[in-house]
Amino acid sequence: MIDINIEKQYKDFTLKVSYACEDIGITALLGRSGAGKTSVINMIAGLTQPDRGHITIGDRSVYHSEKNINLPPERRRFGYVFQEGRLFPHLSVMSNLTYGMKLTPPGERYIEIDQVIDLLDLSTLLDRRPAKLSGGEKQRVAIGRALLTSPSLLLMDEPLASLDQARKHEVLPFIQTLSTQLSIPVLYVSHSIEEIILIAQNILVLTQGRLKAAGKTQEIVTLDDFQEMTGAMALKN
Repeated sequence: MIDINIEKQYKDFTLKVSYACEDIGITALLGRSGAGKTSVINMIAGLTQPDRGHITIGDRSVYHSEKNINLPPERRRFGYVFQEGRLFPHLSVMSNLTYGMKLTPPGERYIEIDQVIDLLDLSTLLDRRPAKLSGGEKQRVAIGRALLTSPSLLLMDEPLASLDQARKHEVLPFIQTLSTQLSIPVLYVSHSIEEIILIAQNILVLTQGRLKAAGKTQEIVTLDDFQEMTGAMALKN
């Protein structure tokens, strides 16, 4: 379950989002540039503190302004894949992959390292440092590192933007498997409508920090004002 009710005043607008969903699956965050998508997932991750509200994932409250709860990012047990790799430059690919995994108790791990290495085609990169990787290779390692923490929630901020089409088609089904068979909710920011239609069950549309539409993917993408709200091409039945 995802239960989010957060508010924060920025210089140009007030971000205010309230959303609750019992479904386990992938929820896509859509909106024009500056709509507040990354701000929302940064607050959920604990990288930015809301002014007020609450954030509950499953049966755990990680932020609640009235109850003075504000867990630090490392205690929230969320995986985060950024737009760029953000790898540790002094560590090898293998050490980057296993960094978060080592902080996860063995009994709580549900993803195997060999599975991730094969999926993301990392076997020839394991001894390299990030400086020797291409942009796409760095992002593949970052995705693997997030998955190996066996997170209770996965936050993905345009995670496949640097991958080629062939690798995207390999990774997307695995992300979908995480959200269904392993009962992990995913919040997924992307500008690719093709990606979202393929993997997302629900869509949230943000406009200037406010939630303008929320619902099942096929319902949202066929709204008459979908293109106006998101800048994306609307789909018609």
